Formats: sequence, structure tokens, C-alpha cells
Amino acid sequence: MIIVAIDETTFERASEIIDCLDPKKCMVKIGSVAFNAIGHKIIRFASEKGFEIFLDLKLHDIPNTIKKSIEGLTSLPINMLTIHTSGGKDMMIAAMEAVSGSQVKVFGVTALTSLNNDDTNKIFQRSPFEQVNALLDLAEEAGIDGVVCSPHELELVSKRDNLLSITPGIRPHESNDDQKRVMTPREAIDHGANYLVIGRPITESKDITKSLNEIHQSLT
Repeated sequence: MIIVAIDETTFERASEIIDCLDPKKCMVKIGSVAFNAIGHKIIRFASEKGFEIFLDLKLHDIPNTIKKSIEGLTSLPINMLTIHTSGGKDMMIAAMEAVSGSQVKVFGVTALTSLNNDDTNKIFQRSPFEQVNALLDLAEEAGIDGVVCSPHELELVSKRDNLLSITPGIRPHESNDDQKRVMTPREAIDHGANYLVIGRPITESKDITKSLNEIHQSLT
């Protein structure tokens, strides 16, 4: 499933992009950029248009705060949300308790796709591969629904029967931007991705509808 990232700060532009998309071919992702500016309004707009919503706020706090924060978010028409797996097992368990009885799935962010091997060695004293593998252990123990990881760590997730994967860093063509661990949509699906997050290659294209259709067709 394709997830189109809506990283806009005005309702006019965000709604314009959503109007060019097809809920039969994609979900929409509302991250901190859009949520902090136009959050509830754009979520409700997308939901009324028939889209499933991925709320990507990457929450990270003590367990009690996470639980209360997510309980507040579940009143919105969202289907998935993110926390940071590095918040620990207890925090992830608190997140799952908060969505109990709702349709919302919880995904844990592992290592950001903007980080390369040098970055993770400086921050965590290990490679992205090693960092993600350790966090997958915690995610499984906590019982969350899935994880967010780069295409290059998908083989680790595919070995875990109980975890779904959301994969950012998807680029249909070569690009020079802040994403470092990337892959094409077809490659990511072949490596086991369940959901593909694609933003700028669709939302900044001259023909948003055509770009979505081409990527969707390449996966069928």
C-alpha cells in the first residue's frame, strides 16, 4: 500500500494535493509539519474524502504521558500512528494500552532514513542494521503492530512474523535530498515492505495524479 506524505503548512495546498489522490490507491500521511499547522482540520478533510490516515508524529516520552497523548489522538479518524521504539518497552506497552478497543495500529520508528552508517555509529555506537535489529526485539516484546524502517533493514523485519513494516525513503528515481537509505517502490515491495511512504516524488510533481498512478501501476 502506498502512503502519500502530506507535508504542507496550509490547508489550501494540503487539500489541493489530497484532491488529486485516489483513496483506492493510497493512504495519506499527516506528519508533524502538517499536524502542527492544520492538524485536526486536514485529518478530518482527508477522512471525509475516504482516505485512511497515517498520523506520523513519532511520539517519544514517559509511558504515562504517551498513554494520555495517544488516548486523545484516538478521537480523530486515524488508522495508524507512530512512536519511537527507543522510548523503551514500557512506553510501547503504554501506547498499545491507549489504542485498546480502537482501530488504530501502533508503529515504532527505528532509525531515521536521514541517518547513514557514520551517523548511527556516532549516536548509538553501532550500524543502522544493528540498531534496528535491537529495537525490533523490543518492539516484539512490547507487542506493537509494526515498525518504521528504511528499505535496507526490511530483511530484518521480514524475519519477524508479528511485525508489519512501514518504509520511508522510497524514491522512484535517483534523487539528491536528505534521505540517505533509499530504494525504489518495486525494490522495497520485493524486500517485504507492507506500506511505502512516498512524499515529494508525488506531491512535488507537475501531475500528482499521474505520478501516483504510475507508481501504483508499477506495483501491480
